[in-house]
Amino acid sequence: MATASNTVNIADLKQKAKLPARQAGGSTVKEFFEANKSAMAAVLPKHVSPERMLRLALTAVRSVPQLMECTTESLMGAVMQCAQLGVEPNTPLGHAYMIPFRNRRANRTDVQVIVGYRGLIDLARRSGQIISLAAHAVYEKDEFDFAYGLDERLHHVPARGDRGEIVAFYAVARLKDGGHQFEVMWREAVDRIRESSQGAWTYRSGQRVPKESSPWWTHYEEMGRKTVIRRLAKYLPLSIEMATAVAMDEMVDTGRDQNLDQVLTGEWSVVQDTAQDTEAHEEDGEHVKSIDPAKTYPMQDEEGRWFDAAGEVYDPDRHGWSRENNRPSVTADGRFRARRRSRGEAEEHQSHKQAVDGNQPTAPEDDQGTKEWLDGYDSASDLE
Repeated sequence: MATASNTVNIADLKQKAKLPARQAGGSTVKEFFEANKSAMAAVLPKHVSPERMLRLALTAVRSVPQLMECTTESLMGAVMQCAQLGVEPNTPLGHAYMIPFRNRRANRTDVQVIVGYRGLIDLARRSGQIISLAAHAVYEKDEFDFAYGLDERLHHVPARGDRGEIVAFYAVARLKDGGHQFEVMWREAVDRIRESSQGAWTYRSGQRVPKESSPWWTHYEEMGRKTVIRRLAKYLPLSIEMATAVAMDEMVDTGRDQNLDQVLTGEWSVVQDTAQDTEAHEEDGEHVKSIDPAKTYPMQDEEGRWFDAAGEVYDPDRHGWSRENNRPSVTADGRFRARRRSRGEAEEHQSHKQAVDGNQPTAPEDDQGTKEWLDGYDSASDLE
């Protein structure tokens, strides 16, 4: 029989779950996750236990501090969505990422699930109908020809040396029955998707400008490959999990809310657990230690981008570099260190500051003063 000290108040827990996780408290976050353990077990693949997904979620919260600004039910919804897809979030596998995004319409921070390049390929292969899946960029000097229809063909011979500019992307899937499927996208089509991607742009002084740290500008070829794979995936013999992953990824790209706080429906099933949410605790006999952000970050995703504990993408113009470790420099909490200015840059900055201080206030050069121009989502971890 449960005592008053260890009985979970479901009504109170539901109410607290709507608060940011930091405000609700670490113990409430763990209670909420434990209360939904049975619901998670119903959708998990056999090779993944609810306990493992819960541990991954708690690890993600500890290692990415800004996830604590998201609502607890949004966090749980993200974990449930990963469970349904059968991908593990925020691990070196690079299958999926739980990232905090600022929802300015609702004035809150939500969790979004971004399926990585490797995650898409892994999900495609799970259907049992696909042997291989690959994508390539086509340059203007390459030998390239293709045709759709009854006599479809695809021919690509990369040029040696200078290949010129990128003109197209294509993805090819080899099927179990010996057939194949391919999709070609001209650069103009990929660029239109970049134009609509909320993560590729920011606002400065009321003007829409490229977000220089976005992979759309730093790793254009990789993003083009991922884009054409998503397009091809719609025509492949895929599982519902793969189709869902593609749809979710496109929602993030176009700034639509994934509504992960609404994933949980029905009655809650409470799993009693008297263990405290300490920095190191026992779960199913496995010792789970707290994460040291300074040792865990920075990390690289499948596209080679560095990101810190807050999910911010490394920008060499703003962030420092550790020559000793040959990687971006981070603080004790895993955040990128600000890049030190050279003497010339410092003098230029001081001169500009004095000019601004001595004249009328000028429009801000960052997002802080132009929030009214933003109507949608922006990564809460990359508001420059």
